Amino acid sequence: MRKSPLAALIAFVATLLLGTALAMPALAHTSLKSSDPKENARVDGLTKVSLVFTESVRFPVVLVRGSDGKKYETGDPTLDGPKVTQAVADSLPAGAYTVAWRVVSSDGHPIEGEIPFTVVASEAARATPDTGATPTASAPTPGIEPSVQPSVEPSVEPTAGPTFVQAGDDQAQDAQDEGGQGAVPAWVWIAVFGVAGVGIGMALSMRKKP
Repeated sequence: MRKSPLAALIAFVATLLLGTALAMPALAHTSLKSSDPKENARVDGLTKVSLVFTESVRFPVVLVRGSDGKKYETGDPTLDGPKVTQAVADSLPAGAYTVAWRVVSSDGHPIEGEIPFTVVASEAARATPDTGATPTASAPTPGIEPSVQPSVEPSVEPTAGPTFVQAGDDQAQDAQDEGGQGAVPAWVWIAVFGVAGVGIGMALSMRKKP
């Protein structure tokens, strides 16, 4: 019995599709289905890493590294079929981190990958005031005069000022003193002149005698 070309073509296509469908499960490998944290996620904090694969895996290895290379995973990862869980340090400081993982699929092929994420400061940490900051002066309340402490001036005893005497008074006083002490009374001059006259008269009378 002779087959038509159309029937032969249909049989060939059916055989090709059937073979491809049977080969696909054998060629497919295990892959990461979801993760917590997600790739490039921004989180407030992290206590564990969760990885879920498309099928069961073996020999999981999970590393959590900071930008400075410090590791933050604690203990060994736990495995539950396709899910891998890795505990993380109690608190992660704000910064950039990377989750590096490696597992072995059920067909024996190892697969690995990396998940970058960032820890940001929590709202409570941002709201906490800095206790070491220098306090700033509060603005005065409108309508209320700011209180000002009166400044205390040092008490100074007044010193006695110099006594000023007018020049005219000094000259009058000096003239009065000179007139009272240096001036010779008139009767003294009369006595002196009288004695001098007597002496002159006697001298003249003695010169007339031989």
